[in-house]
Amino acid sequence: MALRAGMHRAGAAALSQLLQFPEPAPDQRAVPYPCGQQAHYRELRSKSVLTALGAAEVLRPYYLCPHCHQGQFPADAELDIEDTEFSPGVRRMQALVGQQAPFDQGREQMKVLAGVEVTAKSVERAAEAIGEDIARCRREEIEKAMQLDLPVLAGKLMPVLYVEMDGTGVPVVKKETVGRQGKADGVPAHTREVKLGCVFTQTSYDKEGHAIRDPDTTTCTGAIETAEEFGKRIYFEASQRGWDRAAKKVVLADGAEWIWNLAGLHFPGAIEIVDLYHARQHLWDLSRRLHPNDAVQQKAWMKKHQRLLDKGKIERLVLRLRSIDPSSPGAAEKVRMEAAYFERNADRMRYPRFRRQHLFVGFGVIEAGCKSVIGSRLKQSGMFWTVRGANAIVALRCCHLNRQFEDYWESRRAA
Repeated sequence: MALRAGMHRAGAAALSQLLQFPEPAPDQRAVPYPCGQQAHYRELRSKSVLTALGAAEVLRPYYLCPHCHQGQFPADAELDIEDTEFSPGVRRMQALVGQQAPFDQGREQMKVLAGVEVTAKSVERAAEAIGEDIARCRREEIEKAMQLDLPVLAGKLMPVLYVEMDGTGVPVVKKETVGRQGKADGVPAHTREVKLGCVFTQTSYDKEGHAIRDPDTTTCTGAIETAEEFGKRIYFEASQRGWDRAAKKVVLADGAEWIWNLAGLHFPGAIEIVDLYHARQHLWDLSRRLHPNDAVQQKAWMKKHQRLLDKGKIERLVLRLRSIDPSSPGAAEKVRMEAAYFERNADRMRYPRFRRQHLFVGFGVIEAGCKSVIGSRLKQSGMFWTVRGANAIVALRCCHLNRQFEDYWESRRAA
């Protein structure tokens, strides 16, 4: 470690020598300024920048506009160090550790693994700034795509392409929930919902006919936003992944009405499937309401009704539910709601038909995504986010987990 520290000091010293800009030539002492006038060279000024090798000194020309009296350092823009004390390499490290773990842990990782000492606050600011830039780029791409007809991307046909959607709550600071109703009447909200979507492909199935997800094909996208905005987001993601080239197109989700509204709007003609295990959970909830504190009766009731669900006989299941005569008004309302839920989603619950086509009937991929993309980073103990900060980290994590971060960084450098 001592040898590494010495090598870093030597490298930083050499880097400082490379970053000594000479005075501009006489014919280069005036540069255009945003006000439309010419800024004139005044002097060389020094700036300390923390790099991957340690602190380095940058000596660069300073120009001043005599009309608006604003100064500029063209070399800072060239080196991507405008308004920051960190080099692009250090900010890249901060973004990677900041999306992976709490900011203080990221600070410690940089110190131990890279020998670079920063504060937790600087990790937070850099990670959120880069995440916001990634989110901004994606919004611009989405808006541009929605204004034009998306071209059909070239490539080979794929047997099955899936789109899965879900939502999960993220704890936020109090100002982000003003006027929002919580889950219980009279209780204010403490979370905001991140809408998350994922896209993946399937080309094979096992000996039992169960679908097998293609490895390394899952990409995720999400944000705290309205259903309308999210609909554009997941449509763009599916289009980029080759939705038009899929022989079979599947939307798999729970029974949330907003999801199926988006599916009908953006993915008409797709095979729509309600997650089987979510549908079973609806039956379990009803069983517990009808037979409270009686596990034997709950299991017996569940066995009889789950058989109809698993066989896709939803109309018979609805008739069974509506024939129940509950003993309490609360249980009666629960029966009514669940019967309507199954009736509304009947065509999305033909599980034997879907299995004969070797399709997934469970949306474990998006559930895993909610845990790995959102839960493991944004829902740890003691965390409270602003919407701005949460969306920045979600964008950064999706970019990294989708294996697109290096492409983003290269495009940033080219810009």
